[in-house]
Amino acid sequence: MLKFKNTYIFLVSGRKYQVLGNSHSSHSIQFFLFIFCCLCLNACIAQNSEKTPTVGANRIELYLDELSSKKIGIVANQTSVIFKKSLQSNYTHIVDSLLAHNIDIQKVFSPEHGFRGKADAAEHVANGIDTKTGLPIISLYGKNKKPSSEQLKGLELVVFDIQDVGVRFYTYISTLHYVMEACAENNIPVIVLDRPNPNGHYIDGPTLDLKHRSFVGMHPVPLVYGMTIGEYAQMINGENWLKNGIHCTLNVIPLMDYTHNSSYHLPIRPSPNLPNDRAINLYPSLGFFEGTTINAGRGTEKQFQQYGAPWFPESDFRYTPVSNFGSKYPKHKNKQCYGVDLSNQQRISNVELKWLIDAYNKTDSPKSFFGNTFTIHAGNETLQNQIENRMSISEIQQSWQPDLTLFKVQRENYLIYK
Repeated sequence: MLKFKNTYIFLVSGRKYQVLGNSHSSHSIQFFLFIFCCLCLNACIAQNSEKTPTVGANRIELYLDELSSKKIGIVANQTSVIFKKSLQSNYTHIVDSLLAHNIDIQKVFSPEHGFRGKADAAEHVANGIDTKTGLPIISLYGKNKKPSSEQLKGLELVVFDIQDVGVRFYTYISTLHYVMEACAENNIPVIVLDRPNPNGHYIDGPTLDLKHRSFVGMHPVPLVYGMTIGEYAQMINGENWLKNGIHCTLNVIPLMDYTHNSSYHLPIRPSPNLPNDRAINLYPSLGFFEGTTINAGRGTEKQFQQYGAPWFPESDFRYTPVSNFGSKYPKHKNKQCYGVDLSNQQRISNVELKWLIDAYNKTDSPKSFFGNTFTIHAGNETLQNQIENRMSISEIQQSWQPDLTLFKVQRENYLIYK
């Protein structure tokens, strides 16, 4: 607060407020102080208007009664937690929490990367016993992607609670599909505890051609589809994507204080090679490199925040991939790679092609650039052909628009949040 003669100037959060008054009056001073406090309070409210979303798992009052006195299966991994007092650094695993509420959990089903989230991408995850709880763990990755009737036998309800990142080739939505399908076939209801989509603020990328359907992409959706996993579950049901058009009895426990434009920090890495918010934001764009000869940071501490190869032109930026947590056999292991550092890249709101095309142009033998899995990551053959034919980025992006327009209309039927 500054005073010039009978004018009081208040500076609050960078804004200037000017009030006239008699400086000799105690009532005036009290009034000025009251105004000052109100301005400070309003500024604090404005700065904190975007609340941290409350995840579905935390809204236990909405689903605990439904779980009581039933035999429960739960699909979960290391992200399946209940936060304490809205502090994301303080949490309890949902399995531990439900057991503390005397919920009869019979078994745990785990997705790619395992129940504790430590397995490499595409690494076989074996069935086992959780050492902390003694519960049997059934892997839903590898040959057994869909729960069998025998594995579901005796269960009366299945809870699905996994943090997704909103990208078509991230396999948790494929696990969701198979869980819903198996439960529908065995007349078992499913509860999805919804979680925010950190890439939910946009829709972009090529749409899957169903002739390239695989566990890395099962549905005709864009690469980035802008839906939470609860909304996506409703779409799986509503679009009759389950086998023979069957429907799963589904209950989505919604988020609170969430919109698709909400900025959400993931306190727990959703998989070993997505260590932070920047990697998650860049993953849709750099994930294309999974189907090429280019290293996208696996085997380093900057997974999906850099890319490179030994044959790139020499530059000041270089790194050497090594065997590490989440990547035992990274591309170009123990070889020096020259490349591009994106660890300071600002948050993006579209699928960027410039890095993929840059890497393609730096490869002396373009025919060796694309691997066998590029098509299933892209979702079609078109993108590879477009790059090989030297189409511009704007031309490629324009080719996506008709499918994106149709999807946005289709998506509206299943949205829970604005």
